[in-house]
Amino acid sequence: MISNLALLTTVAVLLGLGAFNLNFLLHPSGQLTVTEILIVSLFLGMLHGITPDEHTWPITFSYAVGEYSTKGGMRAGFLFSLGFTIQRALLTTLGYIGLAYFYMKYNLDGPVYFMVGLVMAIAGSYILRGKYIHIPIDVLLGGHQHHTNEARRIPLHEAHPKEVPIKMTIIHGLIAGFGFGAYASIITFVLAPEMPNIWYAPLPGLMFGIGTMLMQIILGAFFGGLLRAKKFTEEEVKYVGRKTAGITLYYGGIVFALVGLLIIFLPQIDAWAISTGIPIPNLNAIDIGFLLVISVVGIIGVYGIIRSYREAVKIHRINSTTNNA
Repeated sequence: MISNLALLTTVAVLLGLGAFNLNFLLHPSGQLTVTEILIVSLFLGMLHGITPDEHTWPITFSYAVGEYSTKGGMRAGFLFSLGFTIQRALLTTLGYIGLAYFYMKYNLDGPVYFMVGLVMAIAGSYILRGKYIHIPIDVLLGGHQHHTNEARRIPLHEAHPKEVPIKMTIIHGLIAGFGFGAYASIITFVLAPEMPNIWYAPLPGLMFGIGTMLMQIILGAFFGGLLRAKKFTEEEVKYVGRKTAGITLYYGGIVFALVGLLIIFLPQIDAWAISTGIPIPNLNAIDIGFLLVISVVGIIGVYGIIRSYREAVKIHRINSTTNNA
């Protein structure tokens, strides 16, 4: 298993490489060779993958924790980035032939957030309830819950949420790839048009996706190994991992969808930002995207871990008491 120290060291090295001549990476100019364009695209992808981006971190965290292991977390990061890479290769092709300018005319953040949130909520609903959608409308309208939240005297393995549908990360990656930010602008409108012909056009997007994939695999390994580091039992790790993934995907997806609808009807909200003074995209401002990352990973995700662990301990204690009676 990759240790947390090794992960942090790898991240630090890659960040150092990505930050080398940062101004050139973020503002590439002049006649670059194909090799130079591909190297710049790769490093831009690394920066994109390691900085808190709302299109990558919440999804990678949700699925990686659900895999409850470093290896499983790496797989989650890889599969998500695979779908993302395919979309980015398509995007730079559109940039080369001049069809990507609709991104400059239309704000797609709202629709992308909504679709990402919808898919997240569907996956989370399946994990938590074994069904692909559940909206407690009757409870929201003042009705009574259909079941109690009390721990029941059942074996912990029977209380397990469903397995995380890991292959859905590819779908998430394809959808999230339609999100557009500073990094996407560089590879689409600056680097892609410099390619010699249309056959080379997908390569900047491909290299950007690979750079993002490398960092998402590392982050996925870190998130996936979080529970193992706490010395939980195998059953507790499995329960907490799956339940946390379900909570994060379901409630995080609802937050994403609501924010998406809000931006669709009030697009000026998407322009709100407070500068941090850091000259790196995704770190340069506190904005809607940054707040989404904090809300889903920092609040809902951490709450999911704490709640799930308490439930696992409670069920274990009840079952132990019953067995000893």
